[in-house]
Amino acid sequence: MAESENTQTGTVVGVDVGGTFTDLVALSSEGLRLAKVPSTVEDQSQGVLNALASANCEIAALDLIVHGTTTTTNAVLERKLARTGLITTQGFRDILELGRRTRPQAYGMFGEFKPLIPRDLRFEVPERMDSDSNILTPLDIEAVKTAANTLLEKGCEAVVVHFLHSYANPTHELQAVEVLHKLWPNDYITAGHALLSESREYERGVTAAVNASVQPVLSNYVDRLSHALTDQGYARDLLIMNGNGGMVSAQSVSKEAAKTVMSGPASGVMAAAFTGRAANEPNLITYDMGGTSTDVALIRDATPSVSNEIEVEYGMPIHVPMVDVRTVGAGGGSIAKINGGGLLEVGPESAGATPGPICYGRGGTQPTISDANYLLGRLRPSGLSLDEQLQRSKEVRRAFTEHLAPALKCSAVEAAEAVVQVANTKMAGAIRMVSLSLGADPRDFALFAFGGAGPLHAAALAKELDIPRVLIPARPGLTNALGCVVADLRHDFVRTINTPLFDLPSGKLADIFGTLISKGKALIAKETISLDSVDTILSLDMQFVGQTHLLRVPVVDQQMSLDALQALFEDAYLSRFQVALDDMPAAIVNVNCSIVGRRPPLDLSLLSCPTSRAKTLGSAQTDTRNVFFGNTWLETPVCNRKALPSDAAISGPAIIEQMDTTIVVPPEDHVTSDAVGNLILHVGGGA
Repeated sequence: MAESENTQTGTVVGVDVGGTFTDLVALSSEGLRLAKVPSTVEDQSQGVLNALASANCEIAALDLIVHGTTTTTNAVLERKLARTGLITTQGFRDILELGRRTRPQAYGMFGEFKPLIPRDLRFEVPERMDSDSNILTPLDIEAVKTAANTLLEKGCEAVVVHFLHSYANPTHELQAVEVLHKLWPNDYITAGHALLSESREYERGVTAAVNASVQPVLSNYVDRLSHALTDQGYARDLLIMNGNGGMVSAQSVSKEAAKTVMSGPASGVMAAAFTGRAANEPNLITYDMGGTSTDVALIRDATPSVSNEIEVEYGMPIHVPMVDVRTVGAGGGSIAKINGGGLLEVGPESAGATPGPICYGRGGTQPTISDANYLLGRLRPSGLSLDEQLQRSKEVRRAFTEHLAPALKCSAVEAAEAVVQVANTKMAGAIRMVSLSLGADPRDFALFAFGGAGPLHAAALAKELDIPRVLIPARPGLTNALGCVVADLRHDFVRTINTPLFDLPSGKLADIFGTLISKGKALIAKETISLDSVDTILSLDMQFVGQTHLLRVPVVDQQMSLDALQALFEDAYLSRFQVALDDMPAAIVNVNCSIVGRRPPLDLSLLSCPTSRAKTLGSAQTDTRNVFFGNTWLETPVCNRKALPSDAAISGPAIIEQMDTTIVVPPEDHVTSDAVGNLILHVGGGA
């Protein structure tokens, strides 16, 4: 489907590929174009081209394309990776497999873990540094050559160099990389310290292994898309979203491919932060429900929570800074079934884009969350005749009657309501995890609901979590694509020093910050995109001496005295844990630096359609239909959001439809609008 306002020339395009749909937002001062097309799983680049065509974008006239992709995330989760080898310190070939001695299910008796790089492709070479940067055993260059040649004979396309204490002294890794560049037939060579200069060898090794094994996958995809765009006249740079919420040039993105994991979810969080600032709602819990999964994240003071300890799945820690997004397998296409114990389960299996939910009419046969909403009267695919609606309803009802109702001993409608409730419980759990685990009370936040299916469930989730307000942006189903448009350039750096404050040489911290700042600004300067400003964000990962876990502390002045740093950490520790440990010395483990190139601000009013607004609320109403609320059917008005008056106030029950989503307003809830085109759903009707 597509929608357009005005004629486009010189447009900035954001395009995000999800598991079910590929979304596009094209913006300029002259107008807006939108598109939402099915994702092409076999080749995501085709879905991008389809979205551009659907929006009638003249590719040769585009100023900039920013792309959020799930290519690397899917490759990791599905283990569709390049054959990769590892060269490591003698005696440490099994570090990627030994891990942290955890297990997939804490209370389970069984589990399975397969390392990214199998044991027969992991080779040891003589070399050893100690943690103080001293060389104990020189690097055996001939052993590196032998290992490289053997890996090539075994068909490896990429290689990782991962030495034990390279974070303290990278000399040996640099020497090995120099040797490999003379032997390896491509540039898919990852040095662990270059990607992550962190002391923990397991996490550093896994991060490097992820990077190397997805490099060819991402490089091939980006090259394919870049060439297709060039063939159609696109002459500018293609930018790719990173998982940290920033973006980098497609020409260099594969060098640090691991940073694009969680690219798609991060773009939605950045759009939420941008929208929250404009709407004077700086504290948000983002809730992105798409066709395949639901992603949630926390935004405080208009700044998304960023973590460098994301674990994509069991045994897969990726320790590069990424927006802290938690994912559950509950999307509109998630399949509902009865498990072996006779209980109702929803997800994580999904009907995807093909065949999709039954109500899409593409051949789906298994009941999904979207089908449950369809049966409950909350969702109606657009453009269907009355006969088509009746036929879809029969097919959906038949599926719930055959697959779920007998085991649940209820009607098809009651089974659909149960599916929605189970899905809501899963999503509420994810929201609790992302908020409570960070010491945040959900009641102090607004819920930012987006994704194609998010506004369908947002009111119910907010009520369950005692969240007072739901913020629904102008284009919920296209918010991830909008995030690509508003994202800034960003480069993150981490340097491990693991030193107590009392042992830190004078001026060392300032020197490290200075080096990282210079490196980041040099990378920003290479980009061709215009920027309003370049900001520096500094922080330290600290702990009291003898502790294990870290606490990130923002730093305003890189010249701070050691006493000031000690006081800063004590205050942060007291604020987080409500415990004062005044007599314990603090230590700095990691030095963090982010360089952010701020792009010109976007006028959010461009996303709304003021020329389409009706003068009265009644004129925006398109229909009424029976909708199932609270175990009963209620006659419910259906409104076209595009036509809502700018000062619209709607009391539930109501259904608000638009091109990219459907908004459910339950009885007792109340909706108003704000100056930048958002709808505010007040849970329980309180404004």
